[in-house]
Amino acid sequence: ASAVGAQILKAGGNAVDAAVAVGFALAVTYPEAGNLGGGGFAVVRAPDGAVVTLDHRERAPFGATQDMFLDAAGRLDSTLSLESHLASGTPGSVDGLLVLHERFGKLSRETVLAPAIALARNGFALSETLAGRIQELLPELRHRPASLEKFSAGGKAYKAGDTWPQPDLAKTLQAISDEGRAGFYSGWVAKAITHEMAQQGGLIRQTDLDAYESVWRDPIHGRYRGFDVYSMAPPSSGGILLTQMLNMLSAYPVGQLQPGSADLIHLMTEVERRAYADRTEHLGDSDFYPVPIQKLIDPRYAKARMESYTPNKASLSSAIRHGVWQESEQTTHYSVIDGDGMMVALTTTLNSSFGNKWVIPGTGILMNNEMDDFAASTTEANQYGLLGNTANAIAPGKRMLSSMSPTLVLKDNQPVLITGSPGGATIITTVLQVILNVVDHGQSLVDAVAAPRVHHQWQPDVIDFEAGRLSDAVIADLEARGHTLQARGVIGVANSILVTEGQFEGVADPRDMGAAAGF
Repeated sequence: ASAVGAQILKAGGNAVDAAVAVGFALAVTYPEAGNLGGGGFAVVRAPDGAVVTLDHRERAPFGATQDMFLDAAGRLDSTLSLESHLASGTPGSVDGLLVLHERFGKLSRETVLAPAIALARNGFALSETLAGRIQELLPELRHRPASLEKFSAGGKAYKAGDTWPQPDLAKTLQAISDEGRAGFYSGWVAKAITHEMAQQGGLIRQTDLDAYESVWRDPIHGRYRGFDVYSMAPPSSGGILLTQMLNMLSAYPVGQLQPGSADLIHLMTEVERRAYADRTEHLGDSDFYPVPIQKLIDPRYAKARMESYTPNKASLSSAIRHGVWQESEQTTHYSVIDGDGMMVALTTTLNSSFGNKWVIPGTGILMNNEMDDFAASTTEANQYGLLGNTANAIAPGKRMLSSMSPTLVLKDNQPVLITGSPGGATIITTVLQVILNVVDHGQSLVDAVAAPRVHHQWQPDVIDFEAGRLSDAVIADLEARGHTLQARGVIGVANSILVTEGQFEGVADPRDMGAAAGF
């Protein structure tokens, strides 16, 4: 998909043309998270320096109810919120990519969609990684006929090196190319979606598709050590938490603390603990709930949140509550920049890997399970271990809270860094660590992206770290301060671009199978 973006830039397109082409191509080549049946967020810096964001997050269908995933005893039924047709919100990806293109694109819609259509129609050679992931998926698809048809050759598993065509998806992409928004949200594609939903107990109806609109929102803007940091506003929690954490860290000499040291990890953990406690209480869709954005990103509030911090002792999450005042891990992120300084950070997802694993028959569209990102229960966490409250309760037409954090960093209004990541709850802390590595530690982008990562999210009260990437001495030091640590797999995939002295450096995170491309 990166090669598609470079191809579009070479053909005279700008960064948005390339980002839109990559977005549609990822629906073909990266089905775990690239999608037509999901949603996302984009942060764009126009050539005139203006920064805007586009929210194309999925919405709860109008038939959704607050208790739709609770059983008779009031307990969360995660099978319904993750694996059923009820799990799908109204998709926003297609509308979002088309709205981005209509506002900023230079090339025709047909031109930017052509590479994705060709990839779907002709197929592409499966990498060992993708072939393996599809093979692991197949046992779950035996009772999902359209999904089995898409992901197998007549029920037989594809192998690495096999060509994987997706003719149904090619037809859907062609409809979007020919008809624009109507090619997805009305006509035969929409009929296929609504028929499947009605037959299988899902909630998406034509009224939901007709009513879907992406929303232009003001970015969350913060300052950190002379840099301007722009990220997403609610329903993404990313911009607020990132700005909050940078505000808290600005009072401490992060650059003097050794990367990967117990001192730095302790400080980051205490900052993350406080920010994620606020996420649970205050964040949701600002169209439905009065999110106190300006209070949360006020540097004075950050200072107050850190008054209980001690350098050598862990706080207890059970003792840390949200601040007061008077009154989903499978995602994909990509970054694009062009010669005019237009910057695009775009994160998109189906929520779980391969979404709810249901393909809409005849379309090749894999559907999301984003409804699990709502707080269906205030006492039970979602698949990422995240809790929620009234701010993120299910309501008809509401957008579910997200951690997606596409982010732009500028200095003196000039591009410096474009970054973001997949990873559910770990997205925001991944972006934070990349920024600290570049700004505070002066690392090259290769080193900043590859560096070991840690993560804390208030509850559960555990520091996650990438297995084998913390020394025994650092682990012992943190445990002596009262922290509990847990080894896990990779944390985040921060595909990023750094601009230094007019030179662009693109880095694909070595934790996954992405690639950087340019010309």
